[in-house]
Amino acid sequence: MIKRRDFIINSGLALGALAIAPSLAFTSKQKNIGIQLYTLRAAFSNDVKGVLEHVAKSGYKEVETYGYSSDKGFFGTSAKDFKKILADNGLKAPSGHYDFNSFIKDNNADFLKASIECANQLGSEYITVPYLDEKLRSDLDGFKRIAQKVNEAAVLCKQSGLKLAYHNHDFEFKKFGNQTGYDILLQETDKKLVDFELDIYWAVRSGNDPLQMFKANPGRFTMWHVKDMDKSKAEWNTEIGEGSINFKTIFTEAKLSGMQHFFVEQETNYSPNPADSIKTSFEYVSKHLL
Repeated sequence: MIKRRDFIINSGLALGALAIAPSLAFTSKQKNIGIQLYTLRAAFSNDVKGVLEHVAKSGYKEVETYGYSSDKGFFGTSAKDFKKILADNGLKAPSGHYDFNSFIKDNNADFLKASIECANQLGSEYITVPYLDEKLRSDLDGFKRIAQKVNEAAVLCKQSGLKLAYHNHDFEFKKFGNQTGYDILLQETDKKLVDFELDIYWAVRSGNDPLQMFKANPGRFTMWHVKDMDKSKAEWNTEIGEGSINFKTIFTEAKLSGMQHFFVEQETNYSPNPADSIKTSFEYVSKHLL
């Protein structure tokens, strides 16, 4: 039997460890490191199976998809076959980036419905808005319409057992008077239906502090893009841990953020071999952030 004194001492040590490394509270629930497949776009469009095998061998357990086409699937691979390749490699796809421009611009729900069907075939949790054409976001009224359409899409997603999330770049943080487009999206989308996938790189590059964003809107950032900024060229990405973003501090506030999934990504002006770099990023995340 464990003595009461030993129990108190051991409990105190455990609480002390959490105080030193708050991210441990998050680690106990979230052990899966994800990757946005756009990182491997040069190879992915030519060898779907080979890329997914490499992702799994590099240690990742989750992926975020991109590039789905209703007639070609994922670069010639149907959603059904794509799901099988994922399963064969021990991978899951909790989120996918699907085009929303036609739904917002023309109220064309056909592709959205096809995307919902695809996401359900993959067993995903989220359909995520990845990017918006410039003409749709030229002023605050444009962002208000976007928020309205995102709410509508979120209802359709919910009816099919899915959630909807919005992924940012830097243009959402452009000022229109005293407000930004991102302010509008946060204020005018339904908190019960619409989550946000915070691209940490783009948030930091546009002058925002993710920690302050979490405090202002706790629980809304249920997914992250973990993407580092080159120390000498802010417009470049680099491996996680090699750049200027303090991910250790950001990860300690994962609970406040509401984060459930995160995806490593390398996107802009990136010169090293992504196939090797995703291993470097995985090692840093697994050893230093979780």
